[in-house]
Amino acid sequence: MTPTTGQGTTPAQGPGAELASARSTWTPAHARQAFREGLVVPTAGISRGHAQANLIIVPKSQAFDVLLFAQRNPKPCPILGVLDAGQTSGPLLPGGDIRTDVPKYVVYEDGVAVAEPTDITGYWRDDLVTFIVGCSFTFETALLDGGLPVAHIDQGVNVPMYRTSVRCQEAGTMAGPLVVSMRPFPASQVADAVRITSRYPAVHGAPVHIGNPADLGITDLSRPDFGDPVEIPAGHLPVFWACGVTPQAAVMESRPPLAIGHAPGHMLVTDARDIDYLVP
Repeated sequence: MTPTTGQGTTPAQGPGAELASARSTWTPAHARQAFREGLVVPTAGISRGHAQANLIIVPKSQAFDVLLFAQRNPKPCPILGVLDAGQTSGPLLPGGDIRTDVPKYVVYEDGVAVAEPTDITGYWRDDLVTFIVGCSFTFETALLDGGLPVAHIDQGVNVPMYRTSVRCQEAGTMAGPLVVSMRPFPASQVADAVRITSRYPAVHGAPVHIGNPADLGITDLSRPDFGDPVEIPAGHLPVFWACGVTPQAAVMESRPPLAIGHAPGHMLVTDARDIDYLVP
């Protein structure tokens, strides 16, 4: 089973748009509490100004390979923090619980997604190590503040993500393709998008590709591997960023006995500020 999220959702409008606007002002603790209590939504635009993160959780016996994979592939796998084996909270989610405070997870057994729970307490083991990986949602506040449209937020859907034909550097048992997220921008604003996001290297930084998706082995932008398609108006170019779902694609290919990730687009909302990852 390939995890997809938010299929069939419609653009936010009316009361939905007002609700999305209200969620943008939530504190990270408020957002995590809402997820703990059962709210299941993509997290783009929630707790605006606070960094969001991908998750990959593996047994300690697999953790070195994941760490080495991230070190060799820093663009899609920028590590913001690591929780020790069995640890369920840390500085990025003070008072939180990594087992309950993400809106939706994906559980893999032998590389196959076997469940998409909203709570992984029942899967938890004392040997599980959590890697908190940078997410491009973090720089979307800067794009919005710069006057650039963010299509999936405007259209009320999950960001589209695609497997590519680009191979990551292998590390031990971990091997797989680069995954990218895509945001379309007017051609006249692409340079601004590159300039703004390049100042956030800890959350994927500048795009890895602009324009023709076939150059990445992507055959149809209307059929993302994860998330939802977005409308691409005339005069807009697709812009692709390395994506923190890449470790999950490696898990699917490498088939470790157990791994847990966030459901794509359903991120950990952290207490870190976006500007914490801004470089001059």
